[in-house]
Amino acid sequence: MKRRPPGRTGTSKPSIFQNPLFNLTTIAILGGVFVLGIGIGIAFSSTTTLTPTNVASREFIDTKAPDPEICIQYGASSMVMDARLFVTLNPFNVYVAQPSIRPGCVIRQNNWAILEQRKLITPDQVRDCRNRLNTFGYTGKLDGGKPDIRCIYQNEAAQNFFLNSEGAVAPQIETERF
Repeated sequence: MKRRPPGRTGTSKPSIFQNPLFNLTTIAILGGVFVLGIGIGIAFSSTTTLTPTNVASREFIDTKAPDPEICIQYGASSMVMDARLFVTLNPFNVYVAQPSIRPGCVIRQNNWAILEQRKLITPDQVRDCRNRLNTFGYTGKLDGGKPDIRCIYQNEAAQNFFLNSEGAVAPQIETERF
């Protein structure tokens, strides 16, 4: 009768770590390549997304506001987009001119006194804007310039549809049912 070497039985198979194809050295090298690939991917993505030229960051918008100190303390910096629409009725068509985007500022309602003290808005404008539950926004410098100040309406239905996890289609706004 043949003798078997000690520690080996007739039914056992060699371990995966004993196979020359999957030894510990090969696994360590593959793990290192994987970690290196992740590191290179992070390095490329951070160099392409952290510059203000391709990402509109809040800090970038705050520095470009007409009066950054006043805007941050008494309101919020903003991007103001002016666009003209031309509508023809016969035939019905809508044409849009190239929009212009400028830095601006939205003043909170409880801080309108800043505009009143500088005599940039009248008491009648304040009353009209307050009656419509609106606020004031402006472009241009408050001191030394001719700021364009307007009573603006906050659209409560506006949402950031980029954060919508259901996809690119905007959800329908519900209306009252009778």
